[in-house]
Amino acid sequence: MRIDYPNIGRYLLHVLLPATCAHCRADLHYLDAGPLCPACRGRLEPVPALYCKRCGLPLPSGGGHCFSCRGRADGAPPELAVSAFIFNPELRALIHEFKYRGRRELAGPLGLELAKAWDRYPELGPYNFVIPVPLFREKEKERGFNQSRLLAEVLCREKRLFLLEGAAGRIKNTPSQTGLTKKERLSNVSGAFLVTAPELVKGRRILIIDDVATTLATVSELAARLMEAGAAGTAVFTLAREP
Repeated sequence: MRIDYPNIGRYLLHVLLPATCAHCRADLHYLDAGPLCPACRGRLEPVPALYCKRCGLPLPSGGGHCFSCRGRADGAPPELAVSAFIFNPELRALIHEFKYRGRRELAGPLGLELAKAWDRYPELGPYNFVIPVPLFREKEKERGFNQSRLLAEVLCREKRLFLLEGAAGRIKNTPSQTGLTKKERLSNVSGAFLVTAPELVKGRRILIIDDVATTLATVSELAARLMEAGAAGTAVFTLAREP
C-alpha cells in the first residue's frame, strides 16, 4: 500500500491550523488550496466582454465607451485601463486580507488570476515594461510589502514581461482615497509621484499595475509623470474594477 505522505502532512497541518475562507469564514477542506471556499470562489466576477475601451468600466448596455470617456480627445494618459474582476464582496474580502492583514502569501494566487486575465486583453500586448504603483516608503515599511509590486512580480514571471526596478517612487504620503470624490482624489494625488530613473522609461510603453481601480486618479497621476519622462505610452491593468 502506498502511503500518501504529502496529503497526510496537509491534514495534520489543517488539524493544528485550520484554514477558513477569506470571505465567508467557512472551514476549508484540508485539500482545498483556498483562500476562498468553492462557493465564494465561484462568485468571483470577471469583467464582462462589454467594457469602456478607455477606462475599463463595465458597460451593461454595450457601446465602445462610457459616458465620461465618450468623445474624449484630450489625450491625457493612460491610453487604456482594464481589470481582471469586478470588485465584488468576495474579491473585496480577499484583497483586504492581502493588504491589511499582512497575508503576503495571497500575492501568488491573486497574481496568477491577474496573469490569466491578461490573455483576455490583446490590447495590452505592446505594453511589456511594467511599473507597479509605488507606496510611500513609511507606508510600505508599516505594511511590510507593496501589494501592487507583488502582483506585478507574478504577472511578469508568468507573461515574460519586464519589471522596471526603481523607475518611479512615491514622494507624497497621501491620505486614503476612500470616501473622496473624483475631484478630491485627483487633488489628493497631485504631485505624489516622481520618475527616479527616466532612462528606464524613455521610449518604452509602460504597463502600470495596481490592485483596485476606482476613479483611476492615482494611476492617471503616475501615467502623466511617466509620459513627462519620455514614455512612449501608458496603460493600466488592475486586479479589480469598482463599477
